[in-house]
Amino acid sequence: MHAPRSLAFGQRTFVMGILNLTPDSFSGDGLLARANGLEAALQQARAFAAAGADILDIGGESTRPGSAPVSLEEELARVIPLVRALVAENTGCVLSVDTSKAEVARQALEAGADWINDVWGMRADPEMAEVISRHRAVAVLMHNRSRPASVALDARLGGRYLGADYADLLGEVKAELLQSVAIARSAGIPDQNIILDPGLGFGKSIAQNFELINRLDEIKALGFPVLLGASRKSFIGHILDLPPAERLEGSLAAAVAGILRGADIVRVHDVAATVRAAKIADAVCRPA
Repeated sequence: MHAPRSLAFGQRTFVMGILNLTPDSFSGDGLLARANGLEAALQQARAFAAAGADILDIGGESTRPGSAPVSLEEELARVIPLVRALVAENTGCVLSVDTSKAEVARQALEAGADWINDVWGMRADPEMAEVISRHRAVAVLMHNRSRPASVALDARLGGRYLGADYADLLGEVKAELLQSVAIARSAGIPDQNIILDPGLGFGKSIAQNFELINRLDEIKALGFPVLLGASRKSFIGHILDLPPAERLEGSLAAAVAGILRGADIVRVHDVAATVRAAKIADAVCRPA
């Protein structure tokens, strides 16, 4: 029986390990690019759990800039077998599924997943909120203003979304996150099952991404736990002039900065290093 650990937000930072069941992840860790992708994903999940991950985030469709959409059937074929396998293993980690398709969410939750991490904040599929509500699952609602036409591609540093026009970056991000909260509430999802994500890299410029990290406490002031996903993203690469595989230190710095500004969860590719960094950041801002 799958029995995920209870997450008591506010006591420490929780680490979410990314399991990309795709052949084309921007970060170079797409597990389907390897032979026997399911077994590779299981091995990575086990390693993440052993390294101290609290949450495993399973994604079957790349959200990298310029990526092609994946059919419902393909996404289900990628995601559901891994959810079932991890439920059977009972790793002790919360199981999150990164999808914007209500049918993927439904089947994942029926298979034993705990959270749905929707990068479109329930705006892409009108049935998403009802599915999450019916299963009494947790919803991660991300802010997203990305548009395919606003992608800049760089052969070495990868693609990045160009910033949208914001008259008031924090004001507009907060207002749009609250619109997603309203969708969740209208479907009967209780506030304690809602987590907010400012959506670093999704329709934000390099400067806007750093401003969001620096002012993350203003997102936290909305009254919900906050997830921060900065790991290996292109705004880090452009500052360091490094490709995704060489962004560990930058990713750790962004995670620590976010924790010091109130992040409750950090979504990362490098679990072991982030767990260690988060413990130090917690010792600074959440002393026992």
